[in-house]
Amino acid sequence: MRYLTDRKRAEGRGAARSGTEHHWYMQASAVGLALIVPTLIYIIGRAIGSGHDAVLATFARPVPAILTGLALVVGMQHFRRGAQMAIEDYFRKSTKKTLIMLVITLSYGITATGLFALAKIVL
Repeated sequence: MRYLTDRKRAEGRGAARSGTEHHWYMQASAVGLALIVPTLIYIIGRAIGSGHDAVLATFARPVPAILTGLALVVGMQHFRRGAQMAIEDYFRKSTKKTLIMLVITLSYGITATGLFALAKIVL
């Protein structure tokens, strides 16, 4: 019989060996999004109602383009990990695997489409 203290049990980072890492990633990405999204909303809000050329000129500048790309990438990765965690909690067996693959495909597809559209605007 092995005797494990509470500390020894906690050092393994949970049953899946990645709980602490996942938690800190979600915390860091949430803080990053909390800083990026209001700035992005301000930039997009100023562009709304402008003409087509003005919107293209706004997003052709480096700061709005970088912020938009960063918000897209970080936001979709945050969505992917959060949705995957919810699926793992509430679904079983093949349904769980199918939904996880769907969420991963969806998040990477949205990221690729958004970055492609942003690149077409910038270039």
